[in-house]
Amino acid sequence: MHGNSAKTLRQNLLKQRTMFAAEQNYAQIQAQLIDYLNQLLLEQGDSWQSIALYWPIQDEIDLRSTLLAWVKNTPNRTLSLPFARPDKHLDFYEWRQGDQLLPSKHGVPEPNPENSARPQLTPDCILIPCVGWSNSVVDGKTHYWRLGYGGGYFDRTLAQLRKNNPKLICMGVGFDWQKLDDSQWAAQTHDEPLDMLLTESGVLR
Repeated sequence: MHGNSAKTLRQNLLKQRTMFAAEQNYAQIQAQLIDYLNQLLLEQGDSWQSIALYWPIQDEIDLRSTLLAWVKNTPNRTLSLPFARPDKHLDFYEWRQGDQLLPSKHGVPEPNPENSARPQLTPDCILIPCVGWSNSVVDGKTHYWRLGYGGGYFDRTLAQLRKNNPKLICMGVGFDWQKLDDSQWAAQTHDEPLDMLLTESGVLR
């Protein structure tokens, strides 16, 4: 897709998300999505010990309290937040409620990589917010794709992490209305597929 078209599409989707978050039924839709996340966390049991979440910006759905409860209930579970490196890769550092975060150059609160009390982690699952998303069927198998903010951080990072940990689960987080068809956007060769997609309709995989 032409760069300007993708940029315009992102801008339009972000405006829609702001309006959507202000609608009366937003709290109900958000609660449905969080219910499905809690069901998934119960299903996973102890197979996930570490989850990387995101600090919500620009009306992204806020999953922090849900995941803090997940950690609180069982010892040895950890949460982490991404830190954007200058080479446009992400590192994940342990995060606990109350930690002081630093603003990135994009304005996103990030962990301090020099905080020796919060080590770098390799998560079992990474939750990734979507600006938009799509799916495609290849050889009878459905693949899910994320349209992000255009920086390419997650695609570069996931490609490397998957080599190190083939069991890594990358889950997009979005809403049903954000689904894009081929005429609007198609994944590029450098885009990394999602293993799961969480919306208010459930977990797609």
